[in-house]
Amino acid sequence: MTDVLAVTDHRRGELRDVSYEIITAGRELADETGGDLHLAVISGTVDEFAEKLDREGVDAIHTVDYGEEFNHDVYTQTITQLYDELAPQYVLAPNSVNGLDYAPAVANELDLPIVTDTIGLETDGETLIATREMYGGKVETTNELEGEAVVTIRSAEWPQAEGTGDAAIEAFDAEIDEDAIGSTVTGFEEVGGGDVDISEADVLVSVGRGIEEEDNIPIIEELAEALDATVSSSRPIVDNGWLPKNRQVGQSGKVVTPDVYIAIGISGAVQHVAGMKGSDTIVAINTDPNAPIMDIADYAIHDDLFDVVPALTEEFQ
Repeated sequence: MTDVLAVTDHRRGELRDVSYEIITAGRELADETGGDLHLAVISGTVDEFAEKLDREGVDAIHTVDYGEEFNHDVYTQTITQLYDELAPQYVLAPNSVNGLDYAPAVANELDLPIVTDTIGLETDGETLIATREMYGGKVETTNELEGEAVVTIRSAEWPQAEGTGDAAIEAFDAEIDEDAIGSTVTGFEEVGGGDVDISEADVLVSVGRGIEEEDNIPIIEELAEALDATVSSSRPIVDNGWLPKNRQVGQSGKVVTPDVYIAIGISGAVQHVAGMKGSDTIVAINTDPNAPIMDIADYAIHDDLFDVVPALTEEFQ
């Protein structure tokens, strides 16, 4: 057993970024074990997804055309059958809502150990060394697993795979026990602000408690409009009810990787940084020069946001 099986992720007809990141993580792991990298593409427009996922480093793609959306039982049955067919050393899954739904069930079904939310993977012989963060990102820990294992990877910790591949794309004939399917997606209902997915934005203007009160949010929205950007926030803004939950960046919100992330009045708690540190360029505006966000910013503006933000808006309008 030296191969790696990586499961891709999609939602409402779109592949998630982590699907390309898991290729990178899987390829690195397969290079260490000396095996091949297999991708599983389950449900949705599998042929279209497979073509997009045929990136450099992928050896084989296995498609299962069953249903349009994620289903716990379909994924669990399919992955366990693929495991029996391919006999991989490791099964990788995204540390996403979907991945955390089926990965423990797969591990239980196969009687394998599982480690979740990993940010680094390497091997030492038959031992898998998985790195995780604990205590809100204050410390890193390593977990050693002997033999085969199921692993979930955190989004934005590995770069997205690039290049054109020449993987063998094959339809896998999974034997789905329909009597064992306990739930089915019948539709979607948007919640407040659900029309915005901050994880897909190229530019984010993110606001924190430095904005002081809800009545000041419009100056942030005006800057975002001038930049053709999307508004996001730290947790206190959402907790206060000033912006909806889907705008929250961080461990308890969304992980984002925009081209530009502008942090306005955000101190940079480890939980927030964990959700945006993968941004290409980070701009911080804060009155506190010692705020943690200033240490990771590519451009740090030590000034009052109520002076800086209107000036930036005027400049870009």
